[in-house]
Amino acid sequence: MIGEILSGVKCTSKLLSVLLAVSLGTISITGCSGISYSSKYSVSSSPADNRNDQIYPTFASDLCVVDSDIADSDVSLSEQASAGLFDLNKKETLYAKNVNMQVQPASLTKVMTAYVALKYGTLDQVLVAGSDVYVTESGAQKINLKEGDRMTLDQALRLLLIYSANDVANLIASNVSDSIEGFVTLMNMEAKQIGATNSHFVNPHGLTAEEHYVTAYDMYLIFNAAMQYDTFSEIINMTEYSTSYLDSKGNTQEVTVANTNAYLRGEQSMPSGVTVIGGKTGTTSAAGHCLILLARDVSGNPYISVIMRDTDSGALYNDMSSLLNEIVG
Repeated sequence: MIGEILSGVKCTSKLLSVLLAVSLGTISITGCSGISYSSKYSVSSSPADNRNDQIYPTFASDLCVVDSDIADSDVSLSEQASAGLFDLNKKETLYAKNVNMQVQPASLTKVMTAYVALKYGTLDQVLVAGSDVYVTESGAQKINLKEGDRMTLDQALRLLLIYSANDVANLIASNVSDSIEGFVTLMNMEAKQIGATNSHFVNPHGLTAEEHYVTAYDMYLIFNAAMQYDTFSEIINMTEYSTSYLDSKGNTQEVTVANTNAYLRGEQSMPSGVTVIGGKTGTTSAAGHCLILLARDVSGNPYISVIMRDTDSGALYNDMSSLLNEIVG
């Protein structure tokens, strides 16, 4: 829980420096093992402290490439779907269908949001909700943040990636940059820098908007980039999360959320010989049903799999299992 907040400083879009003066208490969280543990972060921590280059050396080196569909008769996707399976160690594309087709990403957008936040923010940065935190779209996932609510970036990232809270995406964006619009500018700039040149973002949460699109291949690039941060890799593996934050009056607000990933919840069986580490789900009427995953084979080799625009939840997980079977093939 956040202790006494002495002061918090919002980063500008130039992000030439990050100045924080906060005193943080202990945040209690529950991970995939069901064991509660505490995590403290020093006020001197920096974004670079969170890098995970040795675990995922593929970033900023050779990447999987694809210039045409790579089909397999054992994987049968709907005509409008796009999908890819990428071997990170061998830098090989094992399967590809419409991977360069521009589609709505829904909440897979939040992978890019997390990447930008981890690059430009600090985990112990205190975020304060402004008037732009509210999400009014009917049925949108949220934790009902209100103006003046406060939590750390570390807490917010967990609520963003585990529960896919759209109001938390707004909270992160408006605090890591000088505005939501400024943060979106960073998203587009960083997308180009990692090679995701066929994508364009207009918001940090992925709710349907014109000119908001990605490709399956770009999502592989974005997810691969996010995995250089061990906090990201830790969070996507969590099945649930409990925490406390402060409202505008200093009262404690408790929240417990469960992962939206059916593999991690045990509602979908993993293919034999494959372990799903975690990932991100996304669903809107415009985007269809989307899922991106990190998985490992029995030797621990990592793979990224992604499906966009599937027809329904059942088809999405059945198709993803078929795709993951290509790993052991």
